[in-house]
Amino acid sequence: MTREPARGTSTRAHAGDERQSGASRRPPAREPAARTYARALPVVPVRARGLTIEAADGRRYLDCVSGAGTLALGHNHPVVLQAIRTVLDSGAPLHVMDLTTPVEDAFVTELLRTLPPGLAGRARVRFCGPTGTDPVATAVALVRAATGRTRVVALADAHEPLLDDGEPDHGPPAGLLLEPVRSEAGVRPAPDALVRRLRARATERAVPLIVDETETGVGRTGAYWAFEHSGVTPDVLVIAKAIGGSLPLAAVVHRDDLGGLGDLDGRHRTGGQDGSGGPAAPYAPYAQRPGAPAAGAFRGNQLALAAGAATLAHVREHRLAEHAAALGGRMLTRLRALAAEFECVGDARGRGLMAGLELVAPDEESESPARRPRPGAAAELAAAVRRECLRRGLIVDVTGPHANVVRLLPPLIVTEEQMSAVLDRLADAVRAVDRHRPGGAVP
Repeated sequence: MTREPARGTSTRAHAGDERQSGASRRPPAREPAARTYARALPVVPVRARGLTIEAADGRRYLDCVSGAGTLALGHNHPVVLQAIRTVLDSGAPLHVMDLTTPVEDAFVTELLRTLPPGLAGRARVRFCGPTGTDPVATAVALVRAATGRTRVVALADAHEPLLDDGEPDHGPPAGLLLEPVRSEAGVRPAPDALVRRLRARATERAVPLIVDETETGVGRTGAYWAFEHSGVTPDVLVIAKAIGGSLPLAAVVHRDDLGGLGDLDGRHRTGGQDGSGGPAAPYAPYAQRPGAPAAGAFRGNQLALAAGAATLAHVREHRLAEHAAALGGRMLTRLRALAAEFECVGDARGRGLMAGLELVAPDEESESPARRPRPGAAAELAAAVRRECLRRGLIVDVTGPHANVVRLLPPLIVTEEQMSAVLDRLADAVRAVDRHRPGGAVP
């Protein structure tokens, strides 16, 4: 006998439930090694627009993950869709490796418009594989080839790295790598004064400064590029995620004196307004040294380049970085109010529309180098907040070395009304976790 739908429930809703449950059950058997995020958020999205995702069961969610920052304009923004359709309808090749096309030229032209003159005027754009690690590996290989050195020093936990370790057999490193906001480390902004100091020391020692803007770029932090907050200009800029307008794309932008024709693996793109190089710099004698890995076969995707150019232009023309700064400031104020109200919230931090709410055991302080919360208890609290958010129609994720920081990455097109709804749901979720935590127990 066929069971009829419950009264007041549509056949479509039942079909959606079956589709959701079936899709949720199958992937663990098919993709067991790569679905940690899906296990935590059992949602099967079927439609999406802007900040909103609709699941197969008909439920709607506010998405504050944005593909880990990939969706600067949210889901299916009209300018992105139109850019993709234009390429599809033109009959142009969809993938062209190492050949300049009108689509690629338009992307590079728009990208250069967003960069400060000190970099744009002498920039070269080197496309590479579309993952977050590919452009970092390319940047590291670039500075190693340019300087003839091998050691690369990274900024960690806001500690100032040594650019000369003092040992007679070791000189300055090949490069200094920093993230303006260490998102995966718990949303930790690097102090502007520290960035300026590192820029000065790197210049003194002829050490190329690499800034990784994989997650912070394209307006996310309230400036078009996060390094602009400190007023410095990097020698090498690593970019990915948002630059593809929701499609996979990554690149490295670098000063022309760090490499040119015939260097590395021979794959390059000329930057600058007229493609000319500038005067020789301390790295020039090493510029032709080989040694970089291949840049990857998927660096010429025309749809990603078109979507990316449209996104870069829209963020610039509509001043969405300024919007992120203003709305992000109000978001951080609300999050800090939660930290003051609830004992289980140790800290709230971030920049622009990139924020983290750190959960701690109630009898311990916020995470610091001297004292850290018990990782297991803190992680369980953060997971509980994420579950409560999901029940209220809000998608957030958890990051940090102890998995105890609830991260918010709303798209740059989020409105004040939507942001209020996000923060209300988050506050209600934190309240629910705190209320059902007798004696420090997690619900």
